[in-house]
Amino acid sequence: MHEALPVALILLASAVAVVVLFRRLSMPAILGYLIVGAAVGPNALGLVANSEDQRYIAEFGVVFLMFSVGLEFSLPQIFAMRRSVFGLGGAQVVAVIALGLAVALLAGESWRSGLVIGGVLAMSSTAIVSKMLSETMQLHTPHGRQIMSVLLFQDLAVIPLLVIVPALAFPPEALAGALGWAALKAMVVLLVVLVVGQRVMRPLFRIVANQKSSELFVLFVLLVALGLAWFTELAGLSLALGAFLAGMLISETEYRYQVDDYIMPFRDVLLGLFFVTIGMLLDVRAVLANFIFVALVLVALLAIKFVLVFFLARQFGSERPTALRTALSLAPAGEFGFVLLALAQRNNAVPSITLQVVLAGALLSMLVAPLLLQRMERIVLYFVESEWTSRAMALHQLAVKTMNTQGHVIVCGYGRSGQALAHFLESEKISVIALDSDPERVRQAAAAGDSVVYGDAARREVLIAAALVRATAVVVSFADTGKALAILSHVREMRPEVPVIVRTFDDTDVARLKEAGAAEIVAEVVEGSLMLATQTMLHTGMPFKRVLQRLRDERQERYQLMRGFFPGATDTEDEGRRLHSIVLGPSAACVGKAIGNLNLDHLGAHVTAIRRPGTGSVELADEIRLQEGDVVVLLGDQEGLARAEFRLLQG
Repeated sequence: MHEALPVALILLASAVAVVVLFRRLSMPAILGYLIVGAAVGPNALGLVANSEDQRYIAEFGVVFLMFSVGLEFSLPQIFAMRRSVFGLGGAQVVAVIALGLAVALLAGESWRSGLVIGGVLAMSSTAIVSKMLSETMQLHTPHGRQIMSVLLFQDLAVIPLLVIVPALAFPPEALAGALGWAALKAMVVLLVVLVVGQRVMRPLFRIVANQKSSELFVLFVLLVALGLAWFTELAGLSLALGAFLAGMLISETEYRYQVDDYIMPFRDVLLGLFFVTIGMLLDVRAVLANFIFVALVLVALLAIKFVLVFFLARQFGSERPTALRTALSLAPAGEFGFVLLALAQRNNAVPSITLQVVLAGALLSMLVAPLLLQRMERIVLYFVESEWTSRAMALHQLAVKTMNTQGHVIVCGYGRSGQALAHFLESEKISVIALDSDPERVRQAAAAGDSVVYGDAARREVLIAAALVRATAVVVSFADTGKALAILSHVREMRPEVPVIVRTFDDTDVARLKEAGAAEIVAEVVEGSLMLATQTMLHTGMPFKRVLQRLRDERQERYQLMRGFFPGATDTEDEGRRLHSIVLGPSAACVGKAIGNLNLDHLGAHVTAIRRPGTGSVELADEIRLQEGDVVVLLGDQEGLARAEFRLLQG
């Protein structure tokens, strides 16, 4: 049997197991790949040899990563954020490299090692930081925009470093010439690609796209990305530089988003393999033998980089809370640092022991990164007293706004879905209080007259200020299961009878949300499929009445509360009906009795749902016995609801 297959199986099995574990722990998959490499590599269990062929194949992961970075390259965007990108971002990278160079010289290392180490530690994790900012909806906050600007400059700074690091392998007398020659080649390649490529790329893509073949389109994208990578390697530069230029060329065409979708599977798989090979560089024995130095690198990296970024952010006009959040996010190292370390190892630019210490310190800092980001708000509140004041003022303004509001709907999140929902409810004369944590969106929407205020709906005090005690419903309009669960927990604690409707992307977390007490979960994929099926049936000639009935049947099966809203195609008897929730206290007469024995239907009310603390919604059946703490949701007219409530509570 060929040795490649067992090696591939070992890597795949290890990666799947560790990445699943890291996903469950809400940790980045990158760290899982690094740990897999360290565990199965030649310096630990020795299950996989760190061969040159494997490293070369894994480098294609970097090729596709840099290709994706090039796709995101936008001159107008960079120009719009030029102060943060080139000012703060440039100052941060230059300052960290200078500090790394100075520390290396003081420690007796060569200036080459200092330059590489400074470049490695200047990087921050675009993958980890951008993902967590996106999940917490902070990308468009002042600190979110500032962080992304610095990350953008760091991505750009990798390009000259990819040119410089290989040149450092030359002897001192030839180094200046090698650096000059490398810079000249990079400028020529850049000029040729930008001048010739701009004129050739768009027509070629148009020809390929007009064939309407996804297979041909993917082949052409791979040809462009790998072809330019090969061209730059042929010129004595790195594969990654050519891939970046290829992505930058395509970013100027109308096909950039389609290309990104097609290239993502190749990028993620090969990038995982690349980080596995990086993990193989880690020698656990060397790290343990130099553990004190690893700890010093970790502490120095986090502390010095934090202080430096905080100081620079303040110099560029940021408020203290914004500067603090920016510094906490950018202090740990990033994945591009590993790209530079791998390049330095191949060119012997850094001594082996130094490389092990820096690699271990950078890896540990990336393990710390998610923890820092998760606790960022607590840290800011602890160190910045003004944040308490501003939050108190925001809560006060929210409380004042809701002081005279009664029977309103709290909409959590004011993105596209939240805005559409709020406008729809307001057109039906239903009061709405919308909460959103993006200050810019709140400012613009409030200026336009919308009932939206600044606040994080996942916080208990914000829901209290939004007058949850007088609300009739809560809607989570963003697809974020973590925040939705936090909101459900607060609502269940304070107002368990209030229905919470949650939006999700698909059915993945329906069970968790139901168990947490969600009245209904609306999945975008399911609703989109229903609308697609409806339009398809109409266009095949099926009678409209039959299509409508089919749609109602499907929704009745999925959404419990719709069973009462759609009794028939032409019925109008439900026009005066409404929903009413009743919390069963310890003295309720119906506690311990079966639903079927209460005969509520004869009173003009129908039980549409029962939500039970700790278990979520209970499947309706006549033999189900009601318990203390249950929330019974009734549908009926005003008189029927009054009679049913009396029977439930008084007997």
